[in-house]
Amino acid sequence: MRPRPWPKVPELTAQVARAVAARGPYPLAMRVRDELGELFADAEFAEAFGVRGRPGWSPGQLALVTVLQFAENLTDRAASHRVRYGMDLKYALGLELDDPGFDASVLSEFRTRLVEHGMEEKVLDLLLTALKDRGLVKAGGKQRTDSTRVLAAVRDLNRLELAGETLRAALERWPARPRTG
Repeated sequence: MRPRPWPKVPELTAQVARAVAARGPYPLAMRVRDELGELFADAEFAEAFGVRGRPGWSPGQLALVTVLQFAENLTDRAASHRVRYGMDLKYALGLELDDPGFDASVLSEFRTRLVEHGMEEKVLDLLLTALKDRGLVKAGGKQRTDSTRVLAAVRDLNRLELAGETLRAALERWPARPRTG
């Protein structure tokens, strides 16, 4: 995988997002970008993502979306929707305002690839290191969580979302019947 730097926040995205954020509490996603910068470098995930094939989303950006998704208790579909429409996430990811985002399945595929390469704790480790380096958490405390519980919750969430998507697809294909009487 060719490491690439995180994109700078586009000027228009920064201008609009900051103007909207000035009207209320400063959004977490924007605070993360401003205070932690490039939190997850693509190079950290190089062993799980090859150089062949069409270029996909940056693993570092997907890691940030995953962390924010967990912080906001969002499904994959809701998280991808927030990337598509949320100015704060576009700001955090360095996206243009008209960026179309990605399909919800990308997040599940990203997590699956991390697990397949034994990197399921990589995101948490990088996040804790960044927070510790900035003095936001102290070493030796109970900052870690049991990744087994988190992975089980993600698996259950993916199954629930799959069931919901199956139901939605079936209803969309179901022939509409006119109501009688």
